[in-house]
Amino acid sequence: MKNKWILVLIFFSTCVFSYPPLATVKRVNLNRYMGRWYEIARLPAFFQRGCSCTTATYQLTNQFVKVTNRCLKKGKFTTSNGKGFLVPNSGNAKLKIQFFWPFKGDYWIIYLNKSYRYAIVGDPSRKYLWILARSKRITQSTYQRLVRIAKSRRFDTSKLIKDNNRC
Repeated sequence: MKNKWILVLIFFSTCVFSYPPLATVKRVNLNRYMGRWYEIARLPAFFQRGCSCTTATYQLTNQFVKVTNRCLKKGKFTTSNGKGFLVPNSGNAKLKIQFFWPFKGDYWIIYLNKSYRYAIVGDPSRKYLWILARSKRITQSTYQRLVRIAKSRRFDTSKLIKDNNRC
């Protein structure tokens, strides 16, 4: 009887944490990726509830990537600081982001155009997704192209929240 429960637990634990593969970009030049990115759209996330005019600024240090997220919430700008740790052998396309010790989340760069002006970041569960740009606004055709890319990677783009429209 005890072995039966162990098998059930093993089965459910593998189901819960098993996701379809999510491809990332092959290689990211970290020096080019650093700097300020504007959030164009995101999937709803509890930690961003009520946020608008969101930016993420990345700064490379010797040990990690310093992450500074800023958003307008209830009429005031709030800032969250975190650390990004590169995942070995990922071509710098995968990071583990930590805002609160000891918790880390996946930050996978799944699209990055050649000029480093647009990026799509997500996680393997496809619960989190961000469409980022170097400018506050992008054309509707560019936005639609980025949404199509995210949708092709099996993200639920029907739930996207557009940001930076009123900033």
